[in-house]
Amino acid sequence: MYPEEIVIPMKEQLTFNGFEDLTTAEKVDEAMKKEGTTLVMVNSVCGCAAGAARPGVLLSLTGEKAPKNLTTVFAGFDLDAVKRVREYLMPFPPSSPAVALFKDGELVHMLERHHIEGHSAQAIAENLKQAYAEFV
Repeated sequence: MYPEEIVIPMKEQLTFNGFEDLTTAEKVDEAMKKEGTTLVMVNSVCGCAAGAARPGVLLSLTGEKAPKNLTTVFAGFDLDAVKRVREYLMPFPPSSPAVALFKDGELVHMLERHHIEGHSAQAIAENLKQAYAEFV
């Protein structure tokens, strides 16, 4: 498990921008029951999370459409919450970072680590904006 002093600033990059920090399995279940669209970012300490995933997710929210509910869990820190999110992400294998879009509790779009690693924040944002245009 990662030390809190390392994780908190990475969490805050999202929570200071309106993301709900899901720290327990129960909070994940509550978030998945919400109507409308829910974005879930599986946050991570890796470089591709810092350089592309978090900035890309935030940039994706600047378009005409955006998910109603913004949520995040942190791999290697919020262990029970991440385990529960990964159940909702089936059949996709565990991946961090990862970004998933749900509509009324159904998974409709998924970015796994291999969609993030080596891609720019702008490319990730455009991918997500296309999903928002279709599902939001």
